Amino acid sequence: MARRTFVSALVGAVCLTLAGPVVSAGAAGAADARPGSGDPRAAALRAVTGAGAVGAIAEVRDGNGVWRGASGVSDLATGAPVRADGRFRVGSVTKVFVSTTVLQLVGEGRIGLDEPVERYLPGLVPNGDHITVRQLLSHRSGLWDSTNEKGGVFPDWTDAAVVRNWLDQGGLTRQITPAQVVASSVAHAPDFPPGTGYGYSNVNYTLLGMIIEKVTGHAYAQEVTARILRPLGLTDTYFPGTATGIRGPHAHGYWTVPEGPGPADHSDRDVTVASVTWANAAGEAVSTLGDLNRFDKALQGGRLLPPALLKEMNTTTPIEVEGVPSGLGYGLGMASWQLSCGPIYGHNGSVSGYSSELWSSGDRQVSMSVTPRGGDAELVAQMRAEVGFLEQAFCGTGKATGSAVQGPAAVMPKLG
Repeated sequence: MARRTFVSALVGAVCLTLAGPVVSAGAAGAADARPGSGDPRAAALRAVTGAGAVGAIAEVRDGNGVWRGASGVSDLATGAPVRADGRFRVGSVTKVFVSTTVLQLVGEGRIGLDEPVERYLPGLVPNGDHITVRQLLSHRSGLWDSTNEKGGVFPDWTDAAVVRNWLDQGGLTRQITPAQVVASSVAHAPDFPPGTGYGYSNVNYTLLGMIIEKVTGHAYAQEVTARILRPLGLTDTYFPGTATGIRGPHAHGYWTVPEGPGPADHSDRDVTVASVTWANAAGEAVSTLGDLNRFDKALQGGRLLPPALLKEMNTTTPIEVEGVPSGLGYGLGMASWQLSCGPIYGHNGSVSGYSSELWSSGDRQVSMSVTPRGGDAELVAQMRAEVGFLEQAFCGTGKATGSAVQGPAAVMPKLG
């Protein structure tokens, strides 16, 4: 589910949270990130749960091998430890799979990067003859985000009573079709004329999923499966469609919901079972740490795209928030983020109680899943701890320093 949180406000236009109400480099295998492990990455992972997250898992792959860590629990009811090999909802990391598929079709001459949406989806989007595929991929279409803005397809997340009622009435499992997402978006005025600004909007990728289907005759999930998942052997990754559960071992996701006027009057509601039909090509995938890192390594290693298109994907334009550099840039479904030791490339996402990360420095891939919990202050602290883990994994510092955490972007920029 989606809503603007306090964290989102901090990073402004860069930020998109789909999270819901306030709510030893060596041999492969799971490492112990619980108390007693001396690996600094384990300590950085424990800091995430120490900040209040229910659970946190991560995997680092590089020339030294594979390191995995886990901290916290997978289920507040049972207290079972979280599993580093479990599945989780990846949110907008889905966009990297979708953009790769679109660029493959560009390479085959079936989609034109600078062709208008109108060519592929005639009559669906007002001004569609002036919005290009490139602008959809790079979030420069100006289309209003009906999955994150008040008045879109979801209730007002800032009203606790509305949120409670929506949850109590089964809102979490209601299906919302891509057509409904697009219709809600285009009924609202665009944020800016196409190509004149940057505005992260899930609707862009909803439309890209529709374009894939129009061009190939297959649903976007079928194309991604045939072109990426199956060839790479990513057997733990799938697209749930109308299914509301998560297959196999997985951590539970939670939303912290105000239940009364006092600061202690809240509950951690289990939101693991949820419909992500609204997210579709913008964020519905379920995966594992290992599958995400194998995908990223294949992508950045040139196995999925020809060099010219991979370069297009990774060429990012810097994004400012309130006139201040955020350390974040965005290309064609690929973000860049400046850590203290240099840039990393990838994406993050959050949906229905899960926050995910997939980043690469070229020779190192890092994937992460967190099940956050708490109000605004707690969520900020957990995001800072996520930054700390990524700094430790890539830079060996464990400190949230550098341009990525300056100015209004005082926490990790969220991309959805």
